[in-house]
Amino acid sequence: MAIHPLALVSPKARIGANVRIGPFSVVEDDVTVGPGCVLEANVVVKSGTVLGENNHIFEGAIIGGPPQHVHMPEKPGRVVIGSGNVIRENVTIHRALQPERATLVGDNNLLMCNAHIAHDCQVGNNTIIVNNVMLAGHVIVEDRAYLSGAVAVHQFCRIGTLAMVGGQAHINKDVPPFVTVDGLSSYVVGLNTIGLRRAGFDAKTIAHLKAAYRVIYRSGLPWAEILEHLRTEFNYGPAAEFYRFLSTTARGIVCQRRDASAPTIKLPQAEDYQLQADLNAAMRAAL
Repeated sequence: MAIHPLALVSPKARIGANVRIGPFSVVEDDVTVGPGCVLEANVVVKSGTVLGENNHIFEGAIIGGPPQHVHMPEKPGRVVIGSGNVIRENVTIHRALQPERATLVGDNNLLMCNAHIAHDCQVGNNTIIVNNVMLAGHVIVEDRAYLSGAVAVHQFCRIGTLAMVGGQAHINKDVPPFVTVDGLSSYVVGLNTIGLRRAGFDAKTIAHLKAAYRVIYRSGLPWAEILEHLRTEFNYGPAAEFYRFLSTTARGIVCQRRDASAPTIKLPQAEDYQLQADLNAAMRAAL
């Protein structure tokens, strides 16, 4: 264990083996820092925080701040973070509202600069949350999801496993598993095929997911019939995640981006050019 002499670490904090804490960092009472964690300079870990093993937290991060809520609880909950996470500069993670609950971050996540995880959020494993992402309260981000820069997620929304959300998207409904959300329109634009291939999904599995996607977004069926098709026809393999996720949505799901409408100005055809040439010839003959 190596604690810089300019760090302030409470004697009531529980510090594991091989922990390194940099200058001007603060570790308050009722904190657990697991073995192998590295806290760079000027990191604040506040009361009610539990860090697992081998987390690397960079300068300016504040873990375990009180929830931002108009009815600030006298005794907020906790922040529980798993192992192997990289938490970059100025990330903020807030405690849950109720004392018996916790804001949860799993294992092997990359939280980039200035990301904010609000009270009662649940972040799974192996996610990437890019710079300036804002998760409001009670948001759930499932395993291996990717949230690009400056994405804003409304409270109580869910981001499904292996979903890819484009930069600056505004998410106010659930994002189903395996899909891509366009950052400009904030609508679904298809499967996250690149992410699926990188995750090791073979062509047959991706084709099965595409078939389920077409039922959800292109069949035109009523919602109850969509769920029944997913339950009966796509009840095995990764595609079964669609029914699990969609059948439990409380906010609805992000819509698919509509195709461009027909042009309002008719484009000239070959016969139009010939008609214009004939008219020009007739005008010259009359002069």
